[in-house]
Amino acid sequence: MVKAKTDISKDLDFKTWWLLYQTRDVISHIRNKELSQYGISIEQASILFIVKNLTDLKRKSTPGEISKWVLREPHSVSKILTRMEKGGFVKKTSGFGKKKNEVHISLTEKGEQAYNYSLKRSSIYEVMSCFTKEECLQLNALLVKLRDKGLQDMTKKIKAIFP
Repeated sequence: MVKAKTDISKDLDFKTWWLLYQTRDVISHIRNKELSQYGISIEQASILFIVKNLTDLKRKSTPGEISKWVLREPHSVSKILTRMEKGGFVKKTSGFGKKKNEVHISLTEKGEQAYNYSLKRSSIYEVMSCFTKEECLQLNALLVKLRDKGLQDMTKKIKAIFP
């Protein structure tokens, strides 16, 4: 068993984790503020992005498949999809294919419009403008390494699909 360090100021791993946590929260807040003018959240925008791209790739857009892309449990994705359906962004269709109880997700006209709005990413570009291209590539590589290590350590094995 690893003993926790009592002097947090000397715990580089914890300080780095805390900084990642704060950074995620700050950037998410900025992005949510941008997306809220279109009536969607980050979670909804990410699901719109996935459904649109799965559809374009002619792949099944099911809650299970979507959950693999967003690294969330299927029941969490189903809850978001239910709210999105009530909001008129997606349509659920069941009884297709080999599995009659499988649910297929498609974008409505309102969902397509929200997807197009979500492509406006000025808040992301503004925040990321503090990096050079080389720094951004380096950060990407480090974050992929960190994400993959975290996924490896999870009890339920999940493979990141994007990127």
